[in-house]
Amino acid sequence: VNQVANTTLVSSACDMVSTAYASTKESHPYIRSVCDAAEKGVKSVTEATASCVQPVLTTLEPHVAAASDYASKGLDKLEKKLPLFQKPVEQIISDTKELVSSRVADAKDAVSS
Repeated sequence: VNQVANTTLVSSACDMVSTAYASTKESHPYIRSVCDAAEKGVKSVTEATASCVQPVLTTLEPHVAAASDYASKGLDKLEKKLPLFQKPVEQIISDTKELVSSRVADAKDAVSS
């Protein structure tokens, strides 16, 4: 999970969502109160769940570690084959817009000729 979260693509996407969330909370008082209540609820549920799940996780730790290692190797391969993971969301959007514009221009030229 940490490896996925640290990829440029996921990290920049999380930053964008976080910024939008914070901005929305600051701009709209009613939404802020709903968000604050939801955050408190999630925090309470997370704390309660963590104490119940911990004994199970301790038992499963060797299996989780093996699965994590396997997933990490798979992600390494995926990152090599798809360099998209190393680009920030803004760059991917920009590149996509540029590609679409280029294709549309090519199509217009083909129709015109």
